[in-house]
Amino acid sequence: MTLPRRILILVSAVVLLAAVGVLAVVRASSRADEKNQTQAGGPQITRGEVSLAPDAGKRRIVFRNMAWGPHRDELATVPADAPQGPRTASGVSCLRFHSAAGTGICLQADKGGGVQESYRAVVLDAHLKEVSARPLAGIPTRARVSPGGHLAAWTVFVGGDSYAGTNFSTRTSLLDLRTGKFDASLEDFEIRKDGKAYRNADVNFWGVTFAADERTFYATLATGGQTYLVRGDLAERTVTTLRENLECPSLSPDGTRLVFKKRVPGLSPDAPWRLYVLDLASMRETPLAEERSVDDQVVWTDDETVVYSLPGDFGADLYALPADGKGAPAPLMASALAPAFLG
Repeated sequence: MTLPRRILILVSAVVLLAAVGVLAVVRASSRADEKNQTQAGGPQITRGEVSLAPDAGKRRIVFRNMAWGPHRDELATVPADAPQGPRTASGVSCLRFHSAAGTGICLQADKGGGVQESYRAVVLDAHLKEVSARPLAGIPTRARVSPGGHLAAWTVFVGGDSYAGTNFSTRTSLLDLRTGKFDASLEDFEIRKDGKAYRNADVNFWGVTFAADERTFYATLATGGQTYLVRGDLAERTVTTLRENLECPSLSPDGTRLVFKKRVPGLSPDAPWRLYVLDLASMRETPLAEERSVDDQVVWTDDETVVYSLPGDFGADLYALPADGKGAPAPLMASALAPAFLG
């Protein structure tokens, strides 16, 4: 092959690769622009005031709005008795969110203008005003506020991007809003496993849920290829293993049960979970009537019903399900994620 022909082939290849790159950028830009356009048949959304303040007479849901349009990713609210009705958007964007007793935790992208995308955890007051903020070490994935609004916890991926596999690393942080004490990682707590102190370089924590005493919490511990339910004590700075194969627990309002996802043998490695409820007194598990794999930290609407997200046409949809193992899943809200039931 002559030198001119080699140069021609090389130039052609470079031009082709450049064209493919430009096309990819154009498609990505087009997709982003499309998400900013309101979709026909989507929920009605208007800008207005969104409050996290308790109001016993007006129970509400505050959530991350996933509907395409100018308010996508913003915290929005609807009455709890009309979840598919018109939404009021706040203007505050969150990737993960939770709230209780007038306090909110919002994990959001940090729009500081840097080249590399970064994230931060923002504590919100009842009017969605920023109280404090901390940088995050990775991609936001879980967030929780304690029932009394005094504690906040969040989890980020610092390596890998999915709980489905085993090649990932997380960091879970706790913040006491009463004292300002910040624990950057639960890995600094003493681990008690099988009645003995335990340490291992592969330890990961995620999915904190708080008890009403504002001291006790539950979470997932992963180590040695296994996951464990742990009970934590903030005062003693300890976590104690309770049982195996339990992820993303969520404590019921009455404090007696945990809803969680459990890996079931024989299911696809990409969708391995089923939902269960654990009675803390008897340690008896009850499978829930959801046959799809749920990768979410479930929330309770009350002591009888749980709500969780599944992939939808525009990101995620919410479903409600009885917590006693009976009934069937029911669609609650389309294009919504990370709900908090307030009031």
